[in-house]
Amino acid sequence: MRKYLFSAGFALLVAATCVSITVMTPPAFASEIKYVVNDIPVTTGDIAHRAAFLKLQRKKGDAGQEMIDQTLRMAEAKRLGIRISDAQVEAAYQRFASSNKMQLSQLDGVMEKSGVTKGHFKEFIRAQMAWNQALSARYRSGDGTGAVSEQDLVRKMLEKGGSKPSATEYMLQQVIFVVPAAERSATLGKRKREADAMRARFSGCNTTREFAKGLIDVTVRDLGRVLAPQLPPDWAEQIKATKVGGATVTRETERGVEFIGICSSREVSDDKVAQMVFQGESSGDKNADELSKKYVDELKAKARIVKR
Repeated sequence: MRKYLFSAGFALLVAATCVSITVMTPPAFASEIKYVVNDIPVTTGDIAHRAAFLKLQRKKGDAGQEMIDQTLRMAEAKRLGIRISDAQVEAAYQRFASSNKMQLSQLDGVMEKSGVTKGHFKEFIRAQMAWNQALSARYRSGDGTGAVSEQDLVRKMLEKGGSKPSATEYMLQQVIFVVPAAERSATLGKRKREADAMRARFSGCNTTREFAKGLIDVTVRDLGRVLAPQLPPDWAEQIKATKVGGATVTRETERGVEFIGICSSREVSDDKVAQMVFQGESSGDKNADELSKKYVDELKAKARIVKR
């Protein structure tokens, strides 16, 4: 059920707006409770920001209903134990800016001047990411039951004329230079230098723990077998571009400073690979919007929605 967060048209529109927008910054929206959705308030400010967002996208829509739907989606994701961290949202926001050849300050300016605000846009990103995971969890079997086995998915693929696919299997090791939140501003730069130094010495996974012995607050985790389609999105491209025995560049995360060591890789072909490939191909099906709507309609039918 994975989908792009934003349409290409919207991305281009935002990029163009970054250059051409001349409107004055709108006044802050007065905020009163407009709806209560399962005890969660939706304010007039939320709705006004969403209306500005729809206008920026040049889309028609009911801003109030969109915010009701988003509230239901986020509540369902929370019930399923899905959590999108601030770091993931920030990374997606930065990717959106860089993919449109914009500085973060430029994107911030577009969001403020249009009345959307970067805070509202980031919460939209969080909601989209969480909902994609919720949809994937519910419809991963392709029929909504979650009961189709790997072998059934292989059979479906073969019936379509395909052959059992292969994928790269990685053995990975994660190295984390821990930075407590309270010390982040004071020590992050120093920890980044320490992590870069260790990463430069990395020559395989067997010696990592030996290197880490004399360092304070360094965690080494063996991630085990990870197939290419399962790689974390924020790391996937770097891992694929790194040779065996090497390590990715260091990254600042919510935990501190991290890098991933590539212990080994090999091509494998089994039912698990076929299952993931089949699901990945199905993820772009045009019925994704229908499945999402069906899911939201079910949530809405059971919800307590009070208009103030």
